Amino acid sequence: MDNHLHVLVRLDSRKAREWSVDEVVRRWLSVFPLRDTAGNAPPVSQARVGLLAQDGGWVAKARKRLGDLSWFMKCLKEPLARLANREDGCSGAFWEGRFKSIAVLDEESLLATAAYIDLNPVAAGLAATPEDFTHTSLRARLDHCRANGTAGTLRDDLSTQTRNPAQEAGLWLLPIDDHRPRGEGRVGLIAGCTLSCYLRLVDATSRVLRDGKTSLAPELAPIFQRLDVDQDAWQALRRRVP
Repeated sequence: MDNHLHVLVRLDSRKAREWSVDEVVRRWLSVFPLRDTAGNAPPVSQARVGLLAQDGGWVAKARKRLGDLSWFMKCLKEPLARLANREDGCSGAFWEGRFKSIAVLDEESLLATAAYIDLNPVAAGLAATPEDFTHTSLRARLDHCRANGTAGTLRDDLSTQTRNPAQEAGLWLLPIDDHRPRGEGRVGLIAGCTLSCYLRLVDATSRVLRDGKTSLAPELAPIFQRLDVDQDAWQALRRRVP
């Protein structure tokens, strides 16, 4: 947005506590790599990992910071502030305040929060449709589907039998569908909620009228028509699946 941003973050302190010492070091160096005089980040060597792993105090501090929301926000905000100040030719504080966090405690709130964030540009009048705005998770998911050739498998169907894990495979974002109950291991938002389900939810929510907020025009086509999903290609794909 023009004056703020929203981030939906999953915290897993227990998992961070279970990381091995080597994993803590490697995760830290992947986020904060050592750089040579040219500014390049060389590959992480086992020798460097072993050296840092010997410092128990440093490892404990790194482990805590890697699972800490405040440290995450610091690392997110600081480079943005430096970039903006460099572009504006000024210095000093860029962000008005620290940050505000709200705990999301159940599945309904989780879906509502995700949809709110993806619809923020529409509500602010910055985008005509949820999929038009560049800087949202919904747009990232759709671009990923287009890039990996699975956009044609999106359909206006709430059946969990139509799920296609390949739609979000390899995407850095958590998938919409939580795969853990099926033993696939990937953490997601809601078990059984496919990307197609989420698109339908966002499209329906975008049409709700709210005071002072922009909503989609009632005559606008459903999101699946706007995305030009090829239903013939979908049916052909379904026939090939055992």
